[in-house]
Amino acid sequence: MEFCFSLFLLLISFPVILAQEDVVQANIVVVAATAVGEVDSKFICATIDWWPHDKCNYNQCPWGYTSAMNLNLSHPLLAKAIQAFKPLRIRIGGSLQDRVLYGVESLKAPCHPFQRRKDGLFGFSRGCLKMSRWDQLNQFFSTTGAVVTFGLNALSGRHRNNKGVWEGDWESTNAYDFIKYTISKGYQIDSWEFGNDPNLVSRILNPYHLNKIAGTFIDLEQTMKVHGPWASAWVGESGGAYNSGGRDVSNTFVDSFWYLDQLGMASKYNTKVYCRQTLIGGNYGLLDRTTFVPNPDYYSALLWHQLMGDGVLAVGSDASPYLRAYAHCSKGRAGITLLLINLRNQTEFIVNVKNSLNLAVHGNTIREQSSFMHGVKRTIAWVGQKASDGPLYREEYHLTPHNGYLRSKIMVLNGVPLEITEDGNIPKLNPVLVKENSLVSVSPHSIKFVVFPNFDAPGCA
Repeated sequence: MEFCFSLFLLLISFPVILAQEDVVQANIVVVAATAVGEVDSKFICATIDWWPHDKCNYNQCPWGYTSAMNLNLSHPLLAKAIQAFKPLRIRIGGSLQDRVLYGVESLKAPCHPFQRRKDGLFGFSRGCLKMSRWDQLNQFFSTTGAVVTFGLNALSGRHRNNKGVWEGDWESTNAYDFIKYTISKGYQIDSWEFGNDPNLVSRILNPYHLNKIAGTFIDLEQTMKVHGPWASAWVGESGGAYNSGGRDVSNTFVDSFWYLDQLGMASKYNTKVYCRQTLIGGNYGLLDRTTFVPNPDYYSALLWHQLMGDGVLAVGSDASPYLRAYAHCSKGRAGITLLLINLRNQTEFIVNVKNSLNLAVHGNTIREQSSFMHGVKRTIAWVGQKASDGPLYREEYHLTPHNGYLRSKIMVLNGVPLEITEDGNIPKLNPVLVKENSLVSVSPHSIKFVVFPNFDAPGCA
């Protein structure tokens, strides 16, 4: 993930130049006839990792007590941050998941937490998840409505050869007994991931496969070979910068340029789920590891989840690559939502958004249809909306950094800083209404979600 740092450096290293702002016109065409991809309804996902508090790098220890083993589940902001998504997918996993033992009754080894160990994988011993803690986690997930994906230890019984590759048969007994315990308690685990190590094939099991395991003593790997995992691509862990994230970068506004661009690209290529590393912990948490207050990327994730639906639409643009554009069917309602990301520091883009249904292709050029045909299309698309009813409106959600500082930990929505309310709640993300057919302005170094509720999009039907 180090390559993503180049985007951060590009954005944060611009010299301060008191120059007149450029204004550039751009045309964006949304291909509305057919969806080009589809994401899961719970596309947005965040991880809870296993790293203990003494996981340290680069003279810092950025994890604190945010592990699945010791995260403070009673903090009110943690529950409220998850509940705001209605629901949020949470993946429990990470580098140490392949060193986790499950403290079921049949476990022969002592059930101790992770300890620093020089010869251990990633510098730690094996660690054990007590079933009392597993009970607490599941009670919390049930209360918050979280949808859980759990990463199983896939290295049990295996050893690493002299080439660094893990080999040997997987010892499935501990995982089997853990899954059996989970089922006996009635805990709702949406899916199971098999392994985190890059030398292994990470697989996802759905509840059907889980029931097969519970009902028979079939080896887990053999079950997956017979019934097959979900045939879909997931991004299981992505934080923008390797090894705990970038200090004073990954938890600031500037990171949202990378994060939202990644969400857009991943969905365009039919990625079903995108898990952000992390919900809390490291430098890249959506929540501050000490105060639990949301960092800017939390609001980026929440807006995406609330506005961007499952259907992915193709977008054409004559703008420079510094203006990124992604379109989805709107979530839970008609129309489309457009995401615009302006990476330029001195350029305002004025965007004319067009519907491909209102364009005609002639040779290698695309021109707009006659005003008469355009009016016909509008009449068909917006049946029930009479001209006498007055102007139609779109919704805009304009994201900027507080006081213009790209590494601010406060995100501003439509000029209003997003901060915890006086009564301790997550703030509402309110749009501004703009006349639908007016041009869209995207100021330098800013991000804008634009909802077109009356956009004719057969691909979203």
